[in-house]
Amino acid sequence: MIDSRSADEGNAIRRRRSCPECSYRFTTYERLEGAPLMVLKRSGIREPFDRSKVVFGVQSACKGRPVEPDQIDALAELVEDDVRLAQASGIVVTSSTVGHAVLDRLRSLDEVAYMRFASVYKNFDGVADFSRELALLKQS
Repeated sequence: MIDSRSADEGNAIRRRRSCPECSYRFTTYERLEGAPLMVLKRSGIREPFDRSKVVFGVQSACKGRPVEPDQIDALAELVEDDVRLAQASGIVVTSSTVGHAVLDRLRSLDEVAYMRFASVYKNFDGVADFSRELALLKQS
């Protein structure tokens, strides 16, 4: 081992290592596993929070928009933090909680992506739904 230091605001340990045979250098990260985040679905089933679902949904909403993959990853991390904080506060985290957290974060990232995500998440049926949501977006 060459070097160890704290990473990810103290939530991980970053270790620089080298292969004893070929001297190739690489980095490993060790993270503490906490209690799994559970999400209550509309069907009543509980399932573990899946950050990749958030990333996929946001990527779909941001398709063709000037949003970098790093921004999407950061948004997903913030949503996961929101979910973790809610669960730690004793709040039952629902899929609706996750969806609203995504919408709150998307609003400041990209308004078009926000409207795209909202149209799917809120099940828009027509132009009136878009108009109503646009009015809400303009108010904030």
